Amino acid sequence: MGGIIGRLFREFAMTLSTAIIVSLLISLTTTPMICAYMLRRTPREATRNWWTRASDWTFGGMQRAYTRALDWSLDAGPVIVAILICTIVLNVYLFTIVPKGFFPQQDTGQLNGIMQADQSSSFQISKQRLTRFVNIIRRDPAVQSIVGYVNGGRGGGGGGFTFIALKPSSHAKGGTEAVMDRLRPKLSRVSGASMFLTPVQDLRVGGRQSNATYQYTLEADNIDDLHTWASKLAEALKAQPALEDVNTDQEDHGLESFVNVDWDKASRLGLTARDVDNTLYDAFGQRQVSTIYNALNQYHVIMEVQQQYANDPSALNNIYISTAAAARAQAVALAVGTGSGAPTLGAVTSPTAVPPAGATTTANTSLTTMTAAAPASGGGGGSSSPSAAATVAAGPPPPPTRDAATSGVAVSTALEPMAPLSAIATWAPGSQPRSINHQDESLATTISFNLAQGKSLSDATTAVEQAEADIGMPVTIHGSFQGTAKVYQQSLSNEPVLIAVAILAVYIVLGVLYESYVHPLTVISTLPSAGVGAVTALILFHLEFSIIAMIGVVLLIGIVKKNAIMIIDFALEAERSQGLTTREAIRQASLLRFRPIMMTTFAAMLGALPLAIGWGEGSELRRPLGVTIIGGLLVSQVLTLITTPVVYLYLDRLRRRSPEERRLSGEGAADAPLQPA
Repeated sequence: MGGIIGRLFREFAMTLSTAIIVSLLISLTTTPMICAYMLRRTPREATRNWWTRASDWTFGGMQRAYTRALDWSLDAGPVIVAILICTIVLNVYLFTIVPKGFFPQQDTGQLNGIMQADQSSSFQISKQRLTRFVNIIRRDPAVQSIVGYVNGGRGGGGGGFTFIALKPSSHAKGGTEAVMDRLRPKLSRVSGASMFLTPVQDLRVGGRQSNATYQYTLEADNIDDLHTWASKLAEALKAQPALEDVNTDQEDHGLESFVNVDWDKASRLGLTARDVDNTLYDAFGQRQVSTIYNALNQYHVIMEVQQQYANDPSALNNIYISTAAAARAQAVALAVGTGSGAPTLGAVTSPTAVPPAGATTTANTSLTTMTAAAPASGGGGGSSSPSAAATVAAGPPPPPTRDAATSGVAVSTALEPMAPLSAIATWAPGSQPRSINHQDESLATTISFNLAQGKSLSDATTAVEQAEADIGMPVTIHGSFQGTAKVYQQSLSNEPVLIAVAILAVYIVLGVLYESYVHPLTVISTLPSAGVGAVTALILFHLEFSIIAMIGVVLLIGIVKKNAIMIIDFALEAERSQGLTTREAIRQASLLRFRPIMMTTFAAMLGALPLAIGWGEGSELRRPLGVTIIGGLLVSQVLTLITTPVVYLYLDRLRRRSPEERRLSGEGAADAPLQPA
């Protein structure tokens, strides 16, 4: 397996293999030495304490009950075989119906909130809406702190992001899921924006940014078809009870104002396209006009109108364009005709827009009303030239403006005649996609969603497929899961292969050890009961069959088969060395190995108990492992002690016996050569 799943299993395999090798070395060296020093003769009954007597009495009762059950199972072989077949069928059925997921959703005590506002919202409006969301979340009793900022979401200026930390006591009251369910109806009351909450996870797959945990991406060749069917599918998914917080990353309704310049009017004022473009960029483009240096840092000086005058397209009514070039040419021509010098223009600091009446101004972004200075008189006693005033179109008193494009300086140093933008242009609002997303080379739209409480990722997959069928999605629209959901689907296809390879490896190793093709099947027959116990425990505790549970199943393959190995190994040895019949050998082996089988099983169950109980932050990631191990061991312990002897009886008939075994059992005694005295 590749990717993050492969790395997870690789770390698990390396850790487990290393632990087993170390345990093997200790068992063969240190354990015998400790036993030689610590083991003593069994004390007499009178000297044993009450705990020893109670445990012996309990175990004796269990062994007597097992002896009766074992004798019955050996006599009722066909019934036991039928039970084993039903166990295999039930195992397949349970694996089919169990809710499946990727990684368990953790309760880390932290939430992320992404605000998706109206695409035409300005920064100020988005800030107001985010403040309302923050106030609603802060009032929840489980919230300890919250931090939010605008422009952190996908929507540019219309988006926002919040980080929420919950109080430790919230884990005992339902955790993050309960907090999210409690906040959703309150957050939905805010108009003009939506807030999507997602729990913070330690393990997250995929780097695609979205407003929810899981993503489903649609691809198409035509953007109109893509937007149409993405909207239909999103609406259909909102009606699915397994999904919540359904939203898309479509941004096809961004507000724009298209300025249409009448170039005939502009040419009469001496204006060019460059003049119009520079003026609009000065006002709204955040032009860098200077740099401030100090001993350690440097700071860019950005020029723009005050934000309160750029909240909506009506700000274009206050934009004025400098007609200085045409005014200078006309003034020079007039001076030549009258014999006077060129007019002198006063120096005024000049941004490019006029605020409404009574507006307050500042030095660097103020929108001031122009105060015209009369030109100085030249030789000939000429008075103020009326030509400068004649070039200013009718409208509000125009302010001076920058002329960086013509003079190469940040601010004009001379009084300049102005013309309102409305005198030469018209504009109208419209909509335009704010972003066009792609996946590979295709146009794409991603639908994000969260799971409803108690629902699994397999339920979400079924819901998406059902929604596509309900709306009749055309074949020209291709859909696929992305991120975590995509890796989940890939893991589903790899899980059967992983289990099959593990079972095959067990069969090969046991075949080499037993020198038989038959009895490894006896050992493998114990695995279905473990699968039934593991999946049943997951269903009873309302847990998904996730990757963590899959690790537990792989671990069970190694733990459960040790019961059959201990029984079969003793039975084969009894047949080969003592000449016992198959029934006698398997009965004796089962009774002799009953105590160590019970000891090892209960030790493994108690070792997994802390994982199954699972408390503290992030315990949800470990709980399926403990539940799977305990459930599988409980059921397999009961069934394998009964089914393994019967399966051994039936399969041992297919095993080819050695001459030594036949001689000890009395078979082929007539054919055996006489030994010399």
